[in-house]
Amino acid sequence: MDSKNFAIIGVGGFVAPRHLRAIKETGHRTIAALDPNDSVGLLDQFSHEISFFKEFERFDRHCEKLRRRSEAEAVHYVSICSPNFLHDAHVRFALRLGADAICEKPLVLNPWNLEALQQLEQETGRKVNTILQLRLHPALIALRERLLAAPRGEKHQVQLTYITSRGLWYLYSWKGDIERSGGLATNIGIHFFDLLQWLFGAVEFQEVHLSDARTCAGYLEHERAKVRWMLSIDRNRLPEAVRAEGKPTFRSISIDGEEVEFSEGFTDLHTASYREILNGRGFGLDDARTSIKLAHSIRNSAPTGGGENSHSFLRGER
Repeated sequence: MDSKNFAIIGVGGFVAPRHLRAIKETGHRTIAALDPNDSVGLLDQFSHEISFFKEFERFDRHCEKLRRRSEAEAVHYVSICSPNFLHDAHVRFALRLGADAICEKPLVLNPWNLEALQQLEQETGRKVNTILQLRLHPALIALRERLLAAPRGEKHQVQLTYITSRGLWYLYSWKGDIERSGGLATNIGIHFFDLLQWLFGAVEFQEVHLSDARTCAGYLEHERAKVRWMLSIDRNRLPEAVRAEGKPTFRSISIDGEEVEFSEGFTDLHTASYREILNGRGFGLDDARTSIKLAHSIRNSAPTGGGENSHSFLRGER
């Protein structure tokens, strides 16, 4: 495969280094980067020849100039690591530039945005790819194969817990603004909601039990599972044993009382995602649709306060 040129938007953000590393590890090159903040010294780890811009207008002009020069100098892919509410606009930029888009989760905040992007794909002949890296985790692929091969019986009993401690800064950044981030269910939960539907089939019923700035929790009934879930950035919700060890994060999925072990193997999943995309097997708009619809529904559901289907932590069980 010929070496491809990448531009990256949101290069100063948390997830951007994974994209930069994936571009390099797949044998390609980053040639342009955009971020309103200029604390981007990490670029030197990947190349000293990356053109950097703080203003979108100048970045846009530079990429367009490269496109008009030659195919060899043009941007072939735009990697999008910007805040969630900008993803839609930045994907549109990539397609109109004549490049394919590789967009971090969530691809968009609202389900109807996907329809407009599909039309733009058809008009431009370019592709929108999104990062759904849990679908590439070897342990989770093996789990899915076992679940699908098992005889159909009663629905599995599943509990999903993801607590990742965040300080006050989170609430004052765009991530704490539900209009910009989509809230916790979208910003930190979208991969898990995609995973649940990938493992257990379509959602038949959902309700939200708790929803505030730091924690959301609820219940999902899938074709093959009943799921109690909780997402939180509140360290006070960490199990005592986890806090005693000084760990800031607790991630757990149990199926019928048995813990699913997938804590290892995360580091290379972005590179694996890029390999799939570059080989024409990336996850696209249709793949992202179900989790975006679910997260949107959760965001717009009034909390019921819980009940027998509540997550065990809400019932005071740790």
